[in-house]
Amino acid sequence: MSSAYTFMPSPVGCLTLVARNERLAAVLWEEERENRVRLGELHRDDQHPVLRETVHQLGEYFAGSRRCFELPLDFAGTEFQRQVWAALLTIPFGQTRSYSDIARQIGNPSAVRAVGAANGRNPISIIAPCHRVIGASGGLTGFAGGLPAKQYLLALEGRQSLALDV
Repeated sequence: MSSAYTFMPSPVGCLTLVARNERLAAVLWEEERENRVRLGELHRDDQHPVLRETVHQLGEYFAGSRRCFELPLDFAGTEFQRQVWAALLTIPFGQTRSYSDIARQIGNPSAVRAVGAANGRNPISIIAPCHRVIGASGGLTGFAGGLPAKQYLLALEGRQSLALDV
């Protein structure tokens, strides 16, 4: 199955937006790790309605006028990954959760490392706010877009006091 994509310049680098049919399937980073998200064949379509709406809503988010997204999403992953990604969607703007918080939320409190792995494979970055998941110590941990991007997104949402976990 072929998916459409377009590019969007942003304060955190050039994002690649991908739609599968009429749903958003991915928001990828400029320095994307190979095979972090598997999408199959892609063709460029700068006029795809879902991609145009995603550009619009992300633009509002980066301008500080949008706090939540209203886009149809297409998460492709295992059942466990989809549970984790659904939990990400419940984290309010400007708030954070730990990996253990997410593990408890999905009813699997011992799956903290698996939650971290699923979070790292979140295909729809920013929209499904994996940047809002932090370490148990309250510090920033790994992020597919890089820790400076994570810091930027959290600062944009009013969380400026978080430190990097080393």
